[in-house]
Amino acid sequence: MIFRMSSLRALYKKVKSIWFVFAGKKPWSRGYGEYKAIAIEKVLASGEFRSDELDKGYGFRLDERIVEYGWFISRLPAVTGRLLDAGSVLNFDYILNQPALKLKKIFISTLAPEPLCYWHMGVSYVYEDLRDSCFKDEYFDWIVSLSTIEHIGLDNTMLYTAEASKNENAGDSCLQAVKEYRRVLKPGGTLYLSFPFGRHVNRGWFQIFDAAMLDQVVEAFSPSSVNEFHYKYEPDGWRVSSREESKDSTYFDIHTQNAYDKDFAAASRAIVCLELTK
Repeated sequence: MIFRMSSLRALYKKVKSIWFVFAGKKPWSRGYGEYKAIAIEKVLASGEFRSDELDKGYGFRLDERIVEYGWFISRLPAVTGRLLDAGSVLNFDYILNQPALKLKKIFISTLAPEPLCYWHMGVSYVYEDLRDSCFKDEYFDWIVSLSTIEHIGLDNTMLYTAEASKNENAGDSCLQAVKEYRRVLKPGGTLYLSFPFGRHVNRGWFQIFDAAMLDQVVEAFSPSSVNEFHYKYEPDGWRVSSREESKDSTYFDIHTQNAYDKDFAAASRAIVCLELTK
C-alpha cells in the first residue's frame, strides 16, 4: 500500500510537471513546483553539479533553488555529524534522502511549524528566531542557511508566520543571526550560506545584498577561510558569474508584480553562495 501511494504521488508530480511544460514554462504557474522538484532531484541524483561551471540552459525559468541545492550537496562531506538547517530549506523528503544528509543528525530551526514534518526520519525541529538560537556553543559540524538571511528582521508575516512581532524593518539584524551561526558552529566547522545579490533593494519582506553588505556578512562571521561563488540568471538559464557581473542584478517578485519580465526570471537574478569555515 505504501509503495502504491508513493507511485501515485510520483505519477501526479510527473503529470503536473508536463502540464507546466506544455503551458509554456511560466514560473509559478500550474505544475511549476512539481517540475522544479523533478529538476532538482535529477541534478542531485547525477552527482555532477560543478560549482565553477553550469551547462548551457541550466535551470531555465527556474528559481535559485536549482543552483543552491546542487551547490550545497556537492560541497557537503559524506560523513557523520550534526547539521543545522537554519531556515528550513531542507524540509523536503527528496532533499533529506540525499546520501550525504542521511549520514547526519539534522536539526531544523525556523520561525513556525510547516505542513510537512519528517520526525520519522530522525529530523528534530525547533521554532525560534535565528538571531537568538537556543543551541549551545560549538554544537554543530555544519550549518546550512540558503536564501534565508535576506528575510531576517523584515516582514515575515507575509509568508512565514502570523506572529505580529515578526513584521519588522530591521534588515541589519540579519548580522546577529550570522554571529549566532558562528557561535553554535564547532571550530573548523562550515557554514553554507546563500542570498540574493546585486543592486541593494529592501522589498519589505526580503532584501537584495550588494557587495558592501556581502562583506559585512563575511566580517560578522569572521571565518578562517572563505569560498565565494556567484551565479546569475539570464534568459536562457543560470550561469557562473562574479561580483562585477552580478552587481546590478535585480529580482522578480511574484507576490507584488502583476506581469512577467521579458526574461521570465522566477525570482533572484543573481545569488552568492558562501562556504565559510570557522
